[in-house]
Amino acid sequence: MISIIGAGRVGSSIAFLCVSSGLDDVVLIDRTKDDAFGESLDLANAIPSTSKFSIDATDDFSKISGSDIVVVTASTGVYMQSRTENLTQQVSLIKDIGAKIKQYCPSAIVLIISNPLDVLTYFFQKETGFSRFKVIGVASSLDSSRFRFLISKKFSVSQSDVSDAIVLGEHDSSMVPIFSKVSVKGKPLLTLLSDEEKNSMTQDVREYWKKLRKYKSRSQYGIAKNAFDILEAIKNSNTLSMPASVVLEGEYQTNDVAMGVPVKINQNGISEICEINLNPEESSMLNLSSETIRNLITSIEN
Repeated sequence: MISIIGAGRVGSSIAFLCVSSGLDDVVLIDRTKDDAFGESLDLANAIPSTSKFSIDATDDFSKISGSDIVVVTASTGVYMQSRTENLTQQVSLIKDIGAKIKQYCPSAIVLIISNPLDVLTYFFQKETGFSRFKVIGVASSLDSSRFRFLISKKFSVSQSDVSDAIVLGEHDSSMVPIFSKVSVKGKPLLTLLSDEEKNSMTQDVREYWKKLRKYKSRSQYGIAKNAFDILEAIKNSNTLSMPASVVLEGEYQTNDVAMGVPVKINQNGISEICEINLNPEESSMLNLSSETIRNLITSIEN
């Protein structure tokens, strides 16, 4: 069973992908029970006639008992300029949710979607004491999708012509697009861009969400698909390679911070944290990103 906490746009979009593909039973939880119930009435009509799975809706956390995976999308409010705007309230919320998940399904794999993503991934893991390999912050894969899209637009090629576009670090203004690994139709990306173009694309990746928000209130489909890919890999016992936020213990010369790094995910959660070679500029930027996250964590702890 998959439990999704938060019946807003992101939570309901993830639920749609789960039920329409017949992946597993879904429980949709929201503090406003009517919102969850309304979404479930709609989502029930997307379940294939051949599927044995169902969807349920509630505001009762005890209903998550027995869940294999819990997805947290709940939010205390909308942010406009920075994902850290509601930092204190979001940390309080994630601690409360973490206590309930620990009470009712302590063996679950947990996907954190709520923002600020890396800080919440850190506090959830620390407060619950869950294995760091079972608490997965889902955002760097979305940033990587955006990076790949921007590259494809820049060179007027399909996204399938762009290889190894990944973004690491914080899911916010210090995120680090890894240009040194990317190729476009087999050609190294760094040979195709000037420094000015590279800096401009870095800024475009970091501010993609702001541009999107000019035209709609918030993103939902991209993050929903990235989260679903993880759910599908876990449920079907496949291995998925992607960047995700995880609490680090020495990897990338970083300790006691959660940030986006390359990982492998299987039915047990994160099976491996992959350390890839970065050029000196990228390493420096990633260190700066980790310190940015650490400062946010410290601001809450103090």
